Amino acid sequence: MVYFITGNQNKLKEVQAIISGVEGIEMDLPEIQSLDPQEIITEKLKEAVKEKEGSYFVEDTALYLDCLNGFPGPLIKWFLDRLGNKGIYDLVSNYENHNVVVKAVVGYSNGQDIHFFVGEVKGSIVAPRGESDFGFDPIFLPDGHDKTFAEMSSEEKNKISHRQQALMKFKEFLDKHG
Repeated sequence: MVYFITGNQNKLKEVQAIISGVEGIEMDLPEIQSLDPQEIITEKLKEAVKEKEGSYFVEDTALYLDCLNGFPGPLIKWFLDRLGNKGIYDLVSNYENHNVVVKAVVGYSNGQDIHFFVGEVKGSIVAPRGESDFGFDPIFLPDGHDKTFAEMSSEEKNKISHRQQALMKFKEFLDKHG
């Protein structure tokens, strides 16, 4: 059994919609602060394996704003906590460039090795639209679409999302390596 470490029920639902049979597990793991998502994930997985033997995966999402030279990246959680979606939109509105790249990095450990799987979607920051309790979804408009992630159904979002891309790569790895 492979366990997904998360306390975020929204994330768990998205993961289970993409990879069936995944069980969520909550672990109170320290989260180092870094601009490198792989470094954050590596430390989490090392701590998880110390706590309890097993195969685990975690996911870290990052939002790279062009106008801020890629900041906040994996620190988006803290940006959202302090500014909220409207605050991030207001900040980006001060710049001409509203382009953004959203990345999901899935890290998997079988207790010995760590493997990474990355998905990314390009888009832009727009005024908050749609109802969502899920991160920056109301302000993220993926390129080539007229709806924010918050305005999309979960099925629509899961077809194109950064998380779906990373999880599909992870699923292929699991199917190949057992």
